[in-house]
Amino acid sequence: MSNQIQDDYSEVYQRLPLKINLAYSMGHVLNDVCASMWFTYLLVFFHLVLEFDNWQAGCLLLVGQVADALATPFIGYHSDQGDNFYCCIYGRRKIWHLIGTVCVLLTFPFIFSPCIGCETSSTTARMVYYSMFIIIFQFGWAAVQIAHLSLIPELTPNQHDRTRLTASRNVLTVIANVLVYLVTWGVLHLSSENDTKIGPGDETKFQHIVWAVMAFGLVCSVLFHVFVKESWTTNGPRDVRGTIMRTSVRDLLTNVRVYHIAVIYMASRLFVNLTQVFITLYLHEALDMVASSLALVPLAMYIASFATSFIVEPINRCANRKTSFLLGSSLGLIACLWIRWGQGQEYTSYYIYAVGALLGASGSIITVSSLDITTDLIGDNTDSGAFIYGIMSFVDKLSNGVVVEVIQWLHDDQTNLWYYRDVLTDVCGGAIILGAFAVMVLRKRRDNVTKSREDLCVDGCSSIAAN
Repeated sequence: MSNQIQDDYSEVYQRLPLKINLAYSMGHVLNDVCASMWFTYLLVFFHLVLEFDNWQAGCLLLVGQVADALATPFIGYHSDQGDNFYCCIYGRRKIWHLIGTVCVLLTFPFIFSPCIGCETSSTTARMVYYSMFIIIFQFGWAAVQIAHLSLIPELTPNQHDRTRLTASRNVLTVIANVLVYLVTWGVLHLSSENDTKIGPGDETKFQHIVWAVMAFGLVCSVLFHVFVKESWTTNGPRDVRGTIMRTSVRDLLTNVRVYHIAVIYMASRLFVNLTQVFITLYLHEALDMVASSLALVPLAMYIASFATSFIVEPINRCANRKTSFLLGSSLGLIACLWIRWGQGQEYTSYYIYAVGALLGASGSIITVSSLDITTDLIGDNTDSGAFIYGIMSFVDKLSNGVVVEVIQWLHDDQTNLWYYRDVLTDVCGGAIILGAFAVMVLRKRRDNVTKSREDLCVDGCSSIAAN
């Protein structure tokens, strides 16, 4: 009888091939290299190179985050509908991924370039110029992100395979970030006779960095579209007549659990993104470190993140999502406290890299865990998966943009050299505490929205055994 159960279960589900796992993980690399440049070097480029004020540079980042936040629910809803000819031909997720890729390729290089034809124009005119490219870029970035995330529950019903897909995606994210920092270090360090600080006149260096990393991202996107096939099927729980039971937008927006998990996702992204944004400004302003350190310390962060990515799935398998998230939160809190008290020659020469490693390891663990918690919320309800990811991304992007702008606007005293140290300690530490608290009070609950196909398969096999 047990053999019969196993055979019936195998017919329902087979483990995801390694080739598909690897090809899928490449689908977000172009977004990853652009996000790495965006969060790590946007404020550096606009403030130190183009000489915008702190609040103006923060405002441009806010424009991008708001555009991204508004785009994600729109893209998520229409991706779930799949109600046009191109979705039927190419796939409702992959068509949005393709549209987003084109938008990113056509706009991102202009963001890290001098204002073409308007170098001597007013600051307001230049901000409008950059804002146009930023808005289109963020729409494209959101389309790629939502399409890529919503493919996870489409490709496999097994929660361990879903975790493996998320972890593999994170590994490629880390590789993409490491590439960005290696290229940045090479360009900033090797193209200068003296290892000086970044300043006006470095526009060409940033252009070289952008084109180099985007070329790698484009190759990965092509491989993703070639090898990952999206089957045009409608998934989800069915009633006794075999009709798909769809979850309405109203039901999702009135589900308290959705907002609870959105807080967890928001807190994890705030910690990861804000550390990425302000670590370079902390190194430049508070610790007065040279230009190459603005690549080497983030590089240490992502090498640690890369190494940690391989143990997240075993931790989740042996323990659970909550334990994994709390472990990552503990490492992040230790790093924030170390930043508060760290100073002196030994700290800037050696210990700062250990701090970066702790930040990277923490970010890797809580990113994968928060995505896994979101995927658990979706369960088998893949026809609403993109919209749910859109809700999460909306909260994430809007909060990041507002927080960054407020931080930059409050930094009006240029003599306060420890301002960004306090930001990394108080704001990033606060975000990680908020996320940990939200995870601790999260209750495991099953409802008609989140029951997974794997559970349905097991229930089906059990009924077979009973017969």
